[in-house]
Amino acid sequence: MRLLIMGPQGVGKGTQAALLSEHYGIPAISTGDIFRYNIKNKTELGVEALKYIDKGELVPDELTNKIVKDRLAMDDAKNGWILDGYPRNASQVEALDAILGELDTPLDAVVALDADHDVLMERMKKRAEIEGRSDDTPEAIAKRLDVYAKETAPLLDIYQKRGLLKTFNGVGAVDEIQATIVAELG
Repeated sequence: MRLLIMGPQGVGKGTQAALLSEHYGIPAISTGDIFRYNIKNKTELGVEALKYIDKGELVPDELTNKIVKDRLAMDDAKNGWILDGYPRNASQVEALDAILGELDTPLDAVVALDADHDVLMERMKKRAEIEGRSDDTPEAIAKRLDVYAKETAPLLDIYQKRGLLKTFNGVGAVDEIQATIVAELG
C-alpha cells in the first residue's frame, strides 16, 4: 500500500499516518519529522531548513524532493509507505510522479483529512504548548494554513481526476476516523 496523507496542518495527518502505518505494516514517512530531526541535530540541512520554518515558510522544493526520493528508495519502504507532508505544490506532484516512475511503485490512494479553520488553529495552539514547537506561533500557523489553501489544497483536484482521492472528516474520535479510512481503502 502506497498512500499520501494530505490536509492542512493540525488536521491529524501524523496521528492517522501512525495508525495506518501500524495497521498496514508500512512506514509512515513525515517530511516534517525528517526536517525536525535535522534541526535538532544541527545538520547543514537542519540549519538551512530552520531559517524558513521559523518564519512560517516552507522548505524549498529542491531540498524536500531529494529527501523524499532517498527515503522512498530505502529497504523498509519497498512494500509500501505512507507519505505525510508531501507533495505540497504542483511542482512536487511532478517530482513525486517522476520518483514513483523511477522506483516503479505506483500510488494506491490519497487520503485527505479536513477540518474547520478554527478547529485547526486551536489544535495547533495546544500542540505548541505541549511540544514547545518554535514553528507553532499564531502568526506562523496562520501563514502555513494560508499557504496550504493556496498551494496544496488545489493538488486534491489532481488526485481526484486520477481517481485516487479519498476524503475524510478529521474531527471526531481518532479510532473512528482510522476505522473509516481503513474501511474505505479496503
